[in-house]
Formats: sequence, C-alpha cells, structure tokens
Amino acid sequence: MRKVLALLLTVAMAVSLISFPMAEEGVEKTPMTPGTYEGSMQGQNDLVTVAVTVTEDAIESVEIVSHQETPGIGAPLTEEGYEGETPIAVLPARIVEAQSIGVDGVSGATFTSAAIKGAVKDALTQAGANIDEWNVAPEKPEPQAFDMTADVVVIGGGGSGLAATLSALEAGAESVIVVEKCGAVGGDTLVCGAIYNCPDEALQSVETMTDAKKATIEAALAKEPVSDEHKELQDIVAEEYAAYLEAGRTDIFDSEAWFALQTYDGGDDIADLDLVKTLTYNAKAGYDWVVGEGMEFADKIGQGAGSLWQRTHTSIKQMGTGFISTYVNQLANYSDKLTYVLSTKAESLIRDDEGKVIGATGTDVNGNTYTFNANKGVVLATGGFSANSAMAQEYNTSGKWADLSGVKTTNRLACSQGDGITMATEIGADLIQMDQLQLLYLGNLKDGQLTKYPTRVVNGTDQEIFINKEGKRFVQEDGRRDQICLASLEQTDGMFYFLESADGDYVDIDEAISADGFSLRFLEEQGYIYVADTLDEMAEKLNAAGANMTAEDLKETVEKFNECVENDSDPEFGRTLFSTKLENGPWVATPRQACLHHTMGGVHIDTEGHVLDTEGNVIPGLVAAGEVTGAIHGGNRLGGNAVVDTVVFGKLAGETIMK
Repeated sequence: MRKVLALLLTVAMAVSLISFPMAEEGVEKTPMTPGTYEGSMQGQNDLVTVAVTVTEDAIESVEIVSHQETPGIGAPLTEEGYEGETPIAVLPARIVEAQSIGVDGVSGATFTSAAIKGAVKDALTQAGANIDEWNVAPEKPEPQAFDMTADVVVIGGGGSGLAATLSALEAGAESVIVVEKCGAVGGDTLVCGAIYNCPDEALQSVETMTDAKKATIEAALAKEPVSDEHKELQDIVAEEYAAYLEAGRTDIFDSEAWFALQTYDGGDDIADLDLVKTLTYNAKAGYDWVVGEGMEFADKIGQGAGSLWQRTHTSIKQMGTGFISTYVNQLANYSDKLTYVLSTKAESLIRDDEGKVIGATGTDVNGNTYTFNANKGVVLATGGFSANSAMAQEYNTSGKWADLSGVKTTNRLACSQGDGITMATEIGADLIQMDQLQLLYLGNLKDGQLTKYPTRVVNGTDQEIFINKEGKRFVQEDGRRDQICLASLEQTDGMFYFLESADGDYVDIDEAISADGFSLRFLEEQGYIYVADTLDEMAEKLNAAGANMTAEDLKETVEKFNECVENDSDPEFGRTLFSTKLENGPWVATPRQACLHHTMGGVHIDTEGHVLDTEGNVIPGLVAAGEVTGAIHGGNRLGGNAVVDTVVFGKLAGETIMK
C-alpha cells in the first residue's frame, strides 16, 4: 500500500480508515435471491453502475462497473502517491464490511457517495431485499481526543496548501501535517480551469502582435496614474515597450512589469501593488518550479477567459488534476515526514502567551477532536468564501453586484466556506477588500459548475463569440470578467451561448474531449452543448430549447464578426483578439451563466505571506496563501491569475514558515 497510507495507519488517526462494525449483527433479514445484480444511479456527471453479488442473507461483493465521476473528488486522482479517499475507491468495501448501505459517504463528495449507495440499493431491490433492513447506520466508536505535533501545520489541502507543504519540505521541514476537511486533498483547484499566466518569450515569439494589442498597451500607458508607484510601473513598461518597438519586433510584447500593470489596472487600481508585483514578478519562476516538479502544460500560448493578454498556459490534464497530482506525487517522496488528516475541519488557531500561533484545533466527521501543535508555525490555505452564499451576500457591499443570494457558484460546496477567514479574525487578523467579489461567466446551467464545456471556452477566446437568446453579440468576449458577467446577467434569463465553428484550431466533433474529460457527443446528449451543421439548424435547435432568434439574425451576427476579423477592429464592443473567421460547420453552442467564482478579499498579508493584525503588525507563526488572502487581485481578478496565486504564494508560504 502507499507509504503515506501506511503512515496514517500507524498513527491511527485518519478518520476515513475507521472500521465499521456489522449493522444489526445477528438479526435475521428477509431472504434474497442469490446472484449478481447491476444497479445504477445518477452521479455528479453521469450514471454510476455497480455489480452487487449477494447470498440469501449477505452482500458478498460490490464492484464499480462504470462511472464518469470527477478524478480527485468522486474517483481516485493518482495511481502513485496518496490523495485521500474517494467514494469510487472506498465505498464498495465499506458497504460490504458493514453489510449496510447506511454507511457514511466521503466528505466533499456527496453526489458520488449517494450515487454508489443508491446504485447498490437498486441492485439489492432486484435481489428481493427489504431495503430498510440493509439501510441501518453502523455503530461508530466513541469519539476520542488526539494530540499531534509537527514542524508545520498546513490548514487546507488545495493547490495553495499542497504547494506550501511541498515547499516547506523542500526547505527542510522534518514534519508537516496537512489538515483537510474533505475526504481527499485538492480543494477547488481540482475544478478550476487550470490556466496559468506568465510571460514566456519562447512561446510568445511565434505569435503576432496586432494593432489592437498595441492600442491596449498605449491606453494603459496613457492612463492617469493613481499613485507614484503606479506611475513608476507605467514608466518601466513604457521604457520596455519603446525598446521592443525600436528593435522592430512583431512577436507578442510582454514582461513582468507589463503583467503587473495589467493585473493592477484590471483590478481597478485598488490592489496592494507590492503584492501584485510579488505575484507577477515571480509567476515565471513559479511556472518553472511546478514544471520541474512534473506539471505538464500544452506547448502553446493562449489568452484565457478574462486574462486580457496572450500569456496563458494550459494544463494537459483535465481541469486542475494536473496540479494536484503533481503535488501528490512529489509529496509521496516525503511520506516519512508527512501526515494527512482528512475529513477533519480545523476550527480555531492556538496562540501562546506571547501571541505566536503555535497550532490549531479541529474535529473530524466522527466527532474525534484534534490538537495540532506546530513547532515553526501554521500555514492558512483554506480558500475563499464563494460557496458560502450568506457570507458572500453579507460582504456584497461594493455596489457592483445586485442580490447574489440566488446566484450559483462554480466552487465545490464543501470548499470555499470562509473557514480560515473566520479563524483568523478570531485572533485579531486584519481583513482587507472583503467586498470585492468575482463572478465568472463559465458556469453550466444545471449546477453552476465550471465543467462540461468544449476546450476552446477557457483557452481560445479568439475562436468564438458570445450570443444571447436573440442571436446577438452583447459584449467584448476578450474583456474583463466582471464586465462580461454584468452584461450576461442583463440578457434574457441571465444566460448566453458560446458559439464556435469548425475553423481555426479545430478538433473533429466526434474526437473532441471537453476540458473535464467528456466527449462532445456525450455533452450534446446531456444538453450541455448544441451541435449543428449549419446556422439555420443551430437557430432551430436553440429555439427549441427556449431561445428566440431567427436564422437570419444569427447569420448576420456571424457575418458582422467576420468583418471585424478582416479589419482587425471591433467598433461596437472593442474586442482586440482576432484570429479566426467563423465560417464552417459543424457549429457548437454552449449555454453558460455567471456564477460566484472567486473572492478577492480576505486575510491581510505582507509580501512574504505573514498574516497582519488590525494594527498592521505581523502575527508571529501564521502565514497565509491563496484565496483566503486579500488585496492581490483588487476589484477584478484576471483569468488564470488564481492558479498563479496558489503556486507563487503557496511556495512562498512554505519558504517563509521555514525561516
């Protein structure tokens, strides 16, 4: 078995490894007809099908026949390393051991857990079982109190937490405890778009600088600065850009300073510029670090949704699984120094008499309590609060957004609840820019998740247009995320469609795979996308699904856009990214809506990741990284910068805590 799993068995604390006694042992049950039966139930993504073999009075085996559950959440993420528990991996054996479908599901994977138990119920019903007799919750052991000590305690096992863990171990930590409230590590990084921004001269050198992009730089340099530091940054970019023009270059201009200026301006000039520089000036080094750890990116630069510039790198693996599996596999090399404590929610930070943070407390899903002692300090990496609708609405005071109480989230409901923010404020940490909330226009209509879309949707803004139910363009597709979301919320039913053709960087519709691993034909069958050979047919299909457009209006919209491509100019909406005219079928339309996605406010940190109190002083022993922090992205986070945040500040947090 994996080394880290063996370590967990040794300390006997991993809540997910608790054995369940037999349910209603010795009680005679209604006889079943022996045999093997297949049962199914809808999971998070598709049907989960199981094969259940029974005797007259026992469940002999439960096997997963087929599933499409998300790697790292519903299903195992890696073959090597150890990422925790997932329902597909552990629930079949748990049901057999307990002889009951009343066993607990896996924290953070509610839908898949319910699907497996429902599929087994279906099979048992076919066998003639009285389901009530097989749905008794196993008796749990009495809760216990555990005391654990390590050099570093990391609260949160998402991208930032795992980056900090690996960084701390590489910096010499002799022991690290990762506390994660879900049954497996990964957090919301698992369901992110997995795009990473940084200047990359090698990849940008093969792309062409357009007049529209030159105008973007010139506008940024002509903008009235809000501070001396802002003006200094503009001057640096102006000098670099002048040298670029003097050299007669035609490739994509970029630099750390230009990345910083776009990030700062794109966030409405309200972020902490020093934190912005920490992010952007270390982005390429962070990229090189994670690639050196084994992360794989496509060998092509793009412009991600809302990233504003062609500096976006895209993971080869689906969604954020590439980042998490990279960390997990590397952390397996430190199995003698690393302990994961899963299905356990950290609840409070512990300080000594001098005010230093020396640990944390927590409780697992079975009521066991924990005291985590940290010799060097604690890393807070618990994410934001986009999945906590009440908290988001409480801080929705900027005036940008209307009532958000009914808006879905792209985040996992088990994650991004604001836990770390609450813990930090309880010991006097300062919060900053909590009213800065981001919506993202990539949520699917069924549950709001950032899933089940063609690969171009995040990575190829240049090869599609956004149309409303009337078949009209309504926004600058390569513009700011908040502007696109505000515009989309004003459209009929608060939704719109991505429309793409079979031109440009095209993969055959029968071979194409979505960013989260589904065939486009599957997405078509499930109603996530619409496919048509002609625009006339597309208008007909969309109207049948509730749109109200004419084929003539749709074709006119496409023709006008193609004129923009020819002229490298978009006088109506100001789009700057053009590469492909939309001319040939098959056409694909993907319905989407704006959903709560990222919270730019959070715990106040300095450029080394130290958490600051309300007086601006460092709270000793406490650093933070990722979305739990604030003032890095300002009023609008550029698409792709969140993953940069997890890598740069996660790595920095591990290094800082070891100092």
